[in-house]
Amino acid sequence: MTHRTFGRARALSLVLGAGILIPCVVAVSPAAAATAPAVSCTSAKAGLAAKLQRDITAALANRKGTVAVGLYDRSTKTTCTLRPSTAYDSASVVKVTVLATLLWDAKKHNRYLTDREATLAKAMITKSDNAATSTLWKQLGLTKIKGFLAAAKMTQTKPGTDGYWGLTQITVTDERKLLQLITAKNTVLSDNSRAYILKLMGQVVSSQRWGTPYGVPAGVSVHVKNGWLQRATHGWRVHSVGTFKGGGHDYMVTVLTHGNSTMNYGITTIQGVAKVIHRDLAASGS
Repeated sequence: MTHRTFGRARALSLVLGAGILIPCVVAVSPAAAATAPAVSCTSAKAGLAAKLQRDITAALANRKGTVAVGLYDRSTKTTCTLRPSTAYDSASVVKVTVLATLLWDAKKHNRYLTDREATLAKAMITKSDNAATSTLWKQLGLTKIKGFLAAAKMTQTKPGTDGYWGLTQITVTDERKLLQLITAKNTVLSDNSRAYILKLMGQVVSSQRWGTPYGVPAGVSVHVKNGWLQRATHGWRVHSVGTFKGGGHDYMVTVLTHGNSTMNYGITTIQGVAKVIHRDLAASGS
């Protein structure tokens, strides 16, 4: 296994429980119920939680693999989750954490990034460059990375060992914490650091802007980072995290998947979820 598989664009062709009937009741075995957690949504906006819950569930119907979803909209105090604490190999999604750690550490030492660090950071986020990521990961070391995770209260994230940053364990819960830090004033990341991260996530090359931005309404700003990795177990991991602002909404979406037969199968799953989230939030008004 090499880091090359974590984030390099590849040309791939597009690949697009039983119950017992009792009068008026369908009984599902406890085991079957346990393997199929439900989408859970809450909202201060009347009717929005139920609509999102229904539409996200429908988008995932008949999709193979294991999918985790996180949505948080500050404007309507809307939250949706599915498998919020299930751990996934991060692939290149961890690169946002690497950049946040670099900026957090620089702030602690009251310094700006060097030109070299800025060049590496840009390549890491906008092109998902693996060599740049490995260089920064090694420079920071696990002590600083764990220090940032503690400061960010990302208690479910476990950094990959032996330089395997792409095998960092991430969850929807912790990715939301990270995206919240990036998109609102806080004591962990400076305003300049937050703006820098968002700027680079807004400059991701077009071939890597799939996933959570799919179906985003016109006039809404998009910041995204995706990850993809194939391993012998669980097939393809395909992930997308994004933040969106405009149209009266300020929201962030995380979709983590594994058990995909191809990279494009995972992308299609993520985009099905993203499409209904963008649509439902836009239709709800501000």
